[in-house]
Amino acid sequence: MYAAQKKRSVTRVAAGAAASTLVLAVAAPAALAQDSVTAVGGERLARPAVQVAPLAGAPALPAELTGRSWLIADATTGEVLAARDAHLPLPPASTLKMLFADTVLPKFDRSVEHQVTTAELASLGVGSSLVGVKENLPYRVEDLWRGVFLSSGNDAVHVLAHMNGGIERTVTEMQERARTLQARDTKVVSPDGYDMDGQVSSAYDLTLFARAGLRNADFRSYCATRTARFPGGLDKLTGRRTSFDIANTDRLLGKYPGLIGVKNGYTTNAGATFTGAAERDGRTLLVTVMHPEAQAKVYDEAASLLDWGFAAAGKVQPVGKLVEDTAAPSPGAQAEPEVGDQLPPWSRTPSLGGSRTGLAAALWTAAALGTGLAAWATARITARRRAATASAAAFEAGGATPVGGATGLGGRGHRRLARRTRALLRTARRRGFDDRP
Repeated sequence: MYAAQKKRSVTRVAAGAAASTLVLAVAAPAALAQDSVTAVGGERLARPAVQVAPLAGAPALPAELTGRSWLIADATTGEVLAARDAHLPLPPASTLKMLFADTVLPKFDRSVEHQVTTAELASLGVGSSLVGVKENLPYRVEDLWRGVFLSSGNDAVHVLAHMNGGIERTVTEMQERARTLQARDTKVVSPDGYDMDGQVSSAYDLTLFARAGLRNADFRSYCATRTARFPGGLDKLTGRRTSFDIANTDRLLGKYPGLIGVKNGYTTNAGATFTGAAERDGRTLLVTVMHPEAQAKVYDEAASLLDWGFAAAGKVQPVGKLVEDTAAPSPGAQAEPEVGDQLPPWSRTPSLGGSRTGLAAALWTAAALGTGLAAWATARITARRRAATASAAAFEAGGATPVGGATGLGGRGHRRLARRTRALLRTARRRGFDDRP
């Protein structure tokens, strides 16, 4: 019986692979979406086949690269180090969730709770990847986002999309966001990346989505999270809410040195897709691989391209460039200063991405204490000088030596400083709580 079941399983896999090959042949046009004259990021990126411009001493590209489209770029400078068919439109699978997150994530506070309805889970595609969201129960926004990034949960995507005004509105906003990012190869039909007719993206566009998303601290934190607890249903005996463990399906996270995310995907139509970011020696690289010959190869090929990119940095000429977000303020623009921007640099909240939020809170606490103590010491010295001057004047005039008062050691100035220090400490404690992983 086991042998018969195994035979049927092998037959279904073979049939699925054949169907996938056929669909890809139809869905992915042989020609690139952009011609060399109008190609975003440079004309070389619109050329077919591999594009690389090695200088003396540059390492050779990895020999076994089967991805139909791939790209490796410097996240900071935007320089594309090498690429193959960077603008080839292909089904993106769940890597499209990067665009969904970049569009919707900034809209809702992570601590907000939302009661899930039956309608929000009614239109999920057959065979969708799910995290396990239950209807008629409340979920915090941050839990839903962990479901999106770790489990690639289409159920979590649909709940967040309904919170955003519905699937149709979210798709429209995602398409508009793609336009501002100059991601011209992308056509959005579903917010979760589920196979839909006409839904495509490219290695170039997916890399743009990752680069934009990683500029958001919450995006960066979620995609770097390896495991988390997710709310479950109600225990029938106790009536209390249960929870269970979820793990990030990104197989390179925690295994490839310096990897900080970003998103993987797989569907029958799209095959395997992956976009990753890694840091090494102060350099951050972005890599995207789409449609390798086998699903598991997407991680091997992404890792080998990252290895090559770190070794080739400074030894190749860029073959193109990642364009900038047109919705972002220009480098010379003067934005209105926020409250934090008006504080001295050493007292501002440290900006640390990934899973290092605990360290950020500790640094903030230290900064708050340092600021308060520095202010107290400065005021103490000033008060002593003023008191000494006043005492000398009083002595000459035959009066009394001031002890206190507005400028004395126990006066209103020190009380204001004490209140300021306590306020900074309260802010530090709040931030330490809000930044919990």
